[in-house]
Amino acid sequence: MLPPIVLASQSPARRQLLKAAGIPFRVQPSYFDESQIKSSDPVELVQKLASAKAEVVAAQQREPVLVVGADSVLYLDGEILGKPPNALEAERRLRQMRGEVGELYTGHALIDTKQNRRLTHYAVTRVFFAKPSDEEIRAYVATGEPLNCAGCFAIDGRGSLFVERIEGCPGNVIGLSLPLLRRMMQELGYSLTDAWS
Repeated sequence: MLPPIVLASQSPARRQLLKAAGIPFRVQPSYFDESQIKSSDPVELVQKLASAKAEVVAAQQREPVLVVGADSVLYLDGEILGKPPNALEAERRLRQMRGEVGELYTGHALIDTKQNRRLTHYAVTRVFFAKPSDEEIRAYVATGEPLNCAGCFAIDGRGSLFVERIEGCPGNVIGLSLPLLRRMMQELGYSLTDAWS
């Protein structure tokens, strides 16, 4: 039987992915200070951040649950790009991304509090960016959307206008690779499809 799932994230996009897949869950953000973890390696960074977020939430549980933590960054031209701190930086990044190919990394952490088991993995998706004009970039930044997204774009929102194609898991670009999460659950002895019955 599948224990209750707790999503250690405030991300509306991650919530929507789980909801669309018919997976019941509750949200409990970790409020973890991401500045505590630094790394120049995107794989190491997203896995450590996802794990730290999940650990904070797991420590607060009183019943057996499965805690899902996640964190995403865009890796472009040797630079790790998380959420932009302001509109000017968002514009700079979007100009930098024009016509380029980036890699969107998402760390996935899964903690089973009943078995006291922890798994951490990552998924990577290549993103091929379009070449928006300066005017289009300013209009996009004015919507506020890129200020809330790792890599400064939302493929499931207005930012989809500026993504030519991707190679890899689409959900990963949104914030959670459901195929990877399914495999992680299986590794712990659970099936996400049990949530459907």
